[in-house]
Amino acid sequence: MGRPVKTDFPDLSAAGVRQFMNPSGQLVSVGRPAGLLEEIGGRAQFTVPLDDAGKDFKRLFDFTAALAALVVLAPLFLLVAALIKLTSPGPVFFKQSRPGLGRRPFTMWKFRTMVTGAERQEAALRVAGGVFFKPKRDSRVTPIGRFLRKYSIDELPQFINVLRGEMSLVGPRPVLWHELERFDRPELLRRFEMKPGLTCIWQVSGRSNTTDEARMRYDLQYVDEWSLLTDFKLLLKTVPVVVRGEGAV
Repeated sequence: MGRPVKTDFPDLSAAGVRQFMNPSGQLVSVGRPAGLLEEIGGRAQFTVPLDDAGKDFKRLFDFTAALAALVVLAPLFLLVAALIKLTSPGPVFFKQSRPGLGRRPFTMWKFRTMVTGAERQEAALRVAGGVFFKPKRDSRVTPIGRFLRKYSIDELPQFINVLRGEMSLVGPRPVLWHELERFDRPELLRRFEMKPGLTCIWQVSGRSNTTDEARMRYDLQYVDEWSLLTDFKLLLKTVPVVVRGEGAV
């Protein structure tokens, strides 16, 4: 018996299945389902299998580590908040909807590193053809924001997302909705079988210095080969990468 997801058949998008109408008017589903269809209360629903012991431990570790990090980092949070408020007008935090586990939306938290209203300028700056939008020199980034990004300090509020169970310490980095629309192969949706994370293979393999194709490959590799040992290794590898500010933009 699985854990019901609040998505009724035939809308299977939250389960990692993409549906579309072909030229003949026929409904076609593509992608690998992350669960099973079953009858619940007279209506077909998609269910996700219950987590195994390893994933239960992963969640327990995530919660404990995120809570400890938020307590220990509280003074740093206050310092960063003061610097942001003193150097540019606008809120301290930047909150944005992202697709999470099963492509269900969640609100991701970050320290604000750009000028207010930066999202409205993004469409004009996007590079045609690329999946992930990471310009090397972004004029919207504030001076303090560049420092926060270089050492990934802007990502620290995502411990809140980890605490809430929306993210994990390790997992594919959350993509933007417009990036999801550019996924051109159904198998790429497998990345949503795991919660998005603070770090993953991509973060310790060059980050923004890698190609879109490499990032996709790393994310699928993590999902297919996940283990607790892999998570611990990636967390250990992340520390020196963050300290050196490698691949950050």
